[in-house]
Amino acid sequence: MIAKLSLKLRNAGLVGSFLLALVACAPTAQSAVHTMYRDVNCGCCLAWREHLEGALPMSVVAQDVGNMSAVKERLGVPKQLRSCHTMVIDGYVIEGHVPAETIAKLLKERPSDVSGLAVPGMPIGSPGMEQGGRTEPYQVIAFGPKGFAVFASYP
Repeated sequence: MIAKLSLKLRNAGLVGSFLLALVACAPTAQSAVHTMYRDVNCGCCLAWREHLEGALPMSVVAQDVGNMSAVKERLGVPKQLRSCHTMVIDGYVIEGHVPAETIAKLLKERPSDVSGLAVPGMPIGSPGMEQGGRTEPYQVIAFGPKGFAVFASYP
């Protein structure tokens, strides 16, 4: 009887280990980790990170940078489109307060002529810039080798 119980426990342990490994490999259990470059004095960046992590299967690590202009220059963010934080997701540069749904659209469509998306400045009501019910209209601008184009608009 003890031998049968021991065999059952060992089999249960194997099944449990198998299930744990299966869950760890499931797409919903895994999320990509991305680095957001930000100025240490900017708090809205952390609110934008929470927005992304709540809406997309990703984890965002905030890296404080002393010279954000150098990061933006290295990643090819046009000067007129710059904002307070920058990150790269699947090869696309994301600049500023781009909504998660717009990033999801970019990653689904994967346009070859787009290097990244930007929300210039810090519009009130954009993700991370919420101020109660106040909003101002803004556009998400796609940029790339052929120039700029409106990718999405928010009222």
